[in-house]
Amino acid sequence: MNAYIAGTGSYTPTRVLTNADLEQMVATSDEWIRERTGIRERHVAATGEACSDLAVQAGKRALTAAGVMAADLDMILVATCTGDYPLPATACLVQHQLGATKAAACDLSAACCGFVYALSVADAYVKTGMRHVLVIGSEVMSAITDWTDRNTCVLFGDGAGAVVVSAYDGERGIISTHLRSDGTLCELIMVPGGGARTPPSEKVIAERLQYIKMKGNETFKVAVRTLEEIARATLSAKGLRVEDLDLYVPHQANVRILKAVIERLGLPVEKVLMNLDRYGNTSAASIPIALDEAVREGRIKDGSLVMLGAFGAGLTWASALIRW
Repeated sequence: MNAYIAGTGSYTPTRVLTNADLEQMVATSDEWIRERTGIRERHVAATGEACSDLAVQAGKRALTAAGVMAADLDMILVATCTGDYPLPATACLVQHQLGATKAAACDLSAACCGFVYALSVADAYVKTGMRHVLVIGSEVMSAITDWTDRNTCVLFGDGAGAVVVSAYDGERGIISTHLRSDGTLCELIMVPGGGARTPPSEKVIAERLQYIKMKGNETFKVAVRTLEEIARATLSAKGLRVEDLDLYVPHQANVRILKAVIERLGLPVEKVLMNLDRYGNTSAASIPIALDEAVREGRIKDGSLVMLGAFGAGLTWASALIRW
């Protein structure tokens, strides 16, 4: 049996934070943000709105699109680095709220690559006997964003995207997934405080170590190189060329990264899904949100060859090739 994406769904909080709003919070400008990142606005969770809340909404929409009942799910995987609690897994909270009574549930942490990593796990489980797996990327990045740091606070947004991965006796589906990591570069993107290495303390709070830190220039160079390399390797492994792609759905990190990658790949911009101007970087949620948007806009049709490409903290990078 192949594993295919039977339905997609997404959800973003109602509150929108524009660049003009950020101008009132830190020393920045709409022009500077758009030029450096391509972002105009992002969605931010309301007070009390947690990762599982976003995930449940996206999951419900994906289940409806797939025509699958929550009770029929065999597994729920939530890709996130901003879960409701250190434990239990956010996926267990989602399982309860959806009423997926027979589903196993767990979280997967690979930052911005989390959704593609989780998709590869779902692919493997379906190919070994499961019928339906719900894969969700859900993030409340605003919870780990330092709103006094103008270099990072302009980047991130909140949201969730989901897919139902089902068994299919045919040729369409997930063709392959490719996952990579390099822990020697872990300090390029990290939240240094709050975990077992540096537990919560007055020092952590005073030094704002509970928030995400990034080394932007170094990250940019590695992101462009690895996204190009893994895209080419993924296609080559199946005897395909860049020209064979109908749509490339990359992680929505930064418009300069995306433009550099598609230029190096030789992909025309009309074959690339970019929506970060409206959502910002939603980490593990960015690819499934973009994928759902592409499906609903008719940019993905039966038979389309779609590639997903992600890069994130870890460092991690990943790709997936899908025949719709």
